[in-house]
Amino acid sequence: MSEKPYRNLFSKATREMTHLPQSRTNRLLGYPDDARLLIINADDFGRSHASNEATLRALKDGVVSSTTVMVPCPWALHAMQLLTQHPEMSFGIHLTVVCDVPHYRCGPLTCKDKVPSLVDESGFFYLSNRIPQWLAQVRLHELETEFRAQIETVLAAGLAPTHLDWHCLYNGGRADIFELTIKLAQEYGLAMRVFDRSTGIALQRKGLPTNDHDVLDSYRLAIVEKSARYAQLLRDLPSGLSEWAVHPALGTPEMQAIEPESWQVRQTDFDFLISQEARSIIEQEGIVLLSYQPLQQRWHER
Repeated sequence: MSEKPYRNLFSKATREMTHLPQSRTNRLLGYPDDARLLIINADDFGRSHASNEATLRALKDGVVSSTTVMVPCPWALHAMQLLTQHPEMSFGIHLTVVCDVPHYRCGPLTCKDKVPSLVDESGFFYLSNRIPQWLAQVRLHELETEFRAQIETVLAAGLAPTHLDWHCLYNGGRADIFELTIKLAQEYGLAMRVFDRSTGIALQRKGLPTNDHDVLDSYRLAIVEKSARYAQLLRDLPSGLSEWAVHPALGTPEMQAIEPESWQVRQTDFDFLISQEARSIIEQEGIVLLSYQPLQQRWHER
């Protein structure tokens, strides 16, 4: 989930009527300017068993092309085991320092006495409804310590992530956090998700491919008739690189207990992502599904 609504993707009519600037990312990745590239990233791998099962199936049998692991979460070890068993699956690290459900919490991998500004009075990460308070007091060096711990945990498992992104934080939530994450991505040879075109332009000018359009967050879509909405978004997908941040999970008792008011967001995501309709539209429209691997290669070269 994220903290900022995103603009709708351009309609096909808008694409035909508006002269779009050339896509630096398309050129950096070796595609023509009019190519329609799409990363469908399943966020929250490792958050729950229901998320793990749905994400695995969406990667194997559906249209999901990438995922990101929430390393501090209870089911992260299971997620990393699945990734070890399926080395062909592309994944990144969903940097997690915020909790979004009051009764399903996690905390830092780092000893809490070394990162006190990352935890609230209960000793867990701050809840998402307190993000402004958290951003006002969190210390950057403590955040770097925890980010490194999450990255190093994945590397210690013998896994090879492709990119970094954040859980519940729009572009890191603060300019210095954004810059810190860029530094870590470059140090570890990873790419990085950028949520909006305006932020990504400066990185593209440095030869670092990023999204050409705002990331679509599936929590911003209505549950009713979501499959029809997804289908239309695919048909209207603009030229350049787009990314969908989806959140597939099975609607099991576990998931209904974790998110009693919003579990259907995840079930409806999963239903579309494994559907024949999704595969057919992508093929009919000539959409190129990408993981973060080609972006990572260019980030690593810089």
